[in-house]
Amino acid sequence: MTIIQSLALPVAFDNKDVIAQAKTGSGKTVAFSIPLVHKLNVKEFKIQSLVLAPTRELANQIALEIRKLSRHIHNVKVLTLCGGVPFKPQVVSLFHGAHIVVGTPGRILKHLEENNINVEHVTTLVLDEADKMLDMGFYEDIMKIVEALPRNRQSLLFSATYEHGIEKLSSAILKEAVMVKDEEEQVVKIEQIFYETKEEAKTALIPALISQHKAQSVLIFCNTKIKCDELAQELFDLGLDVQTLHANMEQKDRDETMIVFSNKSYPILIATDVASRGLHIDDIDLVINYDLAQDDKIHTHRIGRTARAGKGGVAISLYENFENEKVEDLKEVFLDITIKPTQTIIEDENFKIDSVYRTIFINGGKKQKLRKGDILGALTAAIGLDKNDIGKIDSLEFCSYVAVKKEVLQKALKGLESNRIKGKFFRVFEK
Repeated sequence: MTIIQSLALPVAFDNKDVIAQAKTGSGKTVAFSIPLVHKLNVKEFKIQSLVLAPTRELANQIALEIRKLSRHIHNVKVLTLCGGVPFKPQVVSLFHGAHIVVGTPGRILKHLEENNINVEHVTTLVLDEADKMLDMGFYEDIMKIVEALPRNRQSLLFSATYEHGIEKLSSAILKEAVMVKDEEEQVVKIEQIFYETKEEAKTALIPALISQHKAQSVLIFCNTKIKCDELAQELFDLGLDVQTLHANMEQKDRDETMIVFSNKSYPILIATDVASRGLHIDDIDLVINYDLAQDDKIHTHRIGRTARAGKGGVAISLYENFENEKVEDLKEVFLDITIKPTQTIIEDENFKIDSVYRTIFINGGKKQKLRKGDILGALTAAIGLDKNDIGKIDSLEFCSYVAVKKEVLQKALKGLESNRIKGKFFRVFEK
C-alpha cells in the first residue's frame, strides 16, 4: 500500500467520514475505491455510491479503476456521467440502473434537475480532487447535489491541498471527519530548472532540452489550445512525433490520445491544463512548461506528472523577461528552483526521441464481448508474438487498442487481419 492508502483505508472501513490530503500519483483512487467495492451490495440494483471528479478524463479513469477492483463480483455496473458527451444515451443508461455513478458535478446536477437519477439509496459520497473542483467553480453545484443525498451517508473527500475553500466545503458536507495526510509525499525529488528566453526562441529549445535529458516520454504544457496546435505543427516540422490534448477535441479523440501516449506509442504530448490533474500517466521523463502556469497550484500539478508513485523527475519552465515577478513568486513556494541561462543547454545530436511501441486499433470492444485476454491470446497463440513484444491493452465499449513493439507491428497487423478473434474478423489498423 501507498502511505495515503494505509492511512485512509482503516478509517474508511470504519464507516467514518474522511478528509484525505495527498499529492497526485499517491494512490488516492484506490484508497477511496476499495471501500466503495467493499460496501457494495450487488443484489441491490440501486445507486449506492456517487463519486464526483472535476474532469471527464479523471472520471473515466476512476470508473476504470473501480471496474478493475470489482471484477471479482458478478454484474457490477459502474456508470460515468460527464459533460461533453451526448446527454440522451446517459438517460437511457440511468433508466437501466447502476450500482456506482462517477461523474462531473455539472452533468450529474443536470440529471438530478431532470429527475433522471435516483440518489436516495446512496450510502457513500466521494469528492476527488476537491480543490480542483473549487478552482473550477463547482461549489454551488456540489452543494445542490449534496442536498439531494441521504443525510445518513459516509463522505470521503480527497484533495492535494487543504486551504480555506476546502475547509468550508468539508465542514458543509462531512460529519466528525477524520483527517489523514500523507506528509512524506513532499520528499519526492523533482529537479526544477527555469530558463529565461524570448517567445520566438522557445520552440527551438525543445529538441535540445529533450536530447540533453535523454527523455523518451515528454509532456509539454501550454496555456491555450491555439498555442498547443501551433507548437505541435512547429515540432512536427522539426521532425518530432507529437500529439495534442485540449478541451476543443471530441471526447473520443481525447481518450484515444491519452491511450496512445500512455502506452508509449507517441513520445511527446502537448496539452493544456486539462491534463495537469488526475491523469494516470506513469514514467514521464520530462515535463516542459512552454508557458508558465497561471498560479503555483497549477504549477504543482503540472510538474507532478513526472513524479508519480514516488518517483522523481525533471521539470523545465520557459519564461520571458516580463514574467520575472511570477518566477519570483514561484521561487517563494518552490525553494529548489534553479535558474540557468539557455547557453547551458547542450544538445546531443546523436540522441533521437522515439517510441518503442506502436498502437493498433481494433474495431471491437466490450460490447462485442472482446476482452483483453482474447486480444493477447490472438497475438501470442495464433500469430506467434512473444508476450514481451506486447505492451498495454485498452478495451473500450466499441473498440480496443493494443501496443506492440514497432519491430513486430507489420506481423501483428497482418496476423490480426487474417485471423479471427473469438470466431470473428475485426478491422484493424495502426494509429
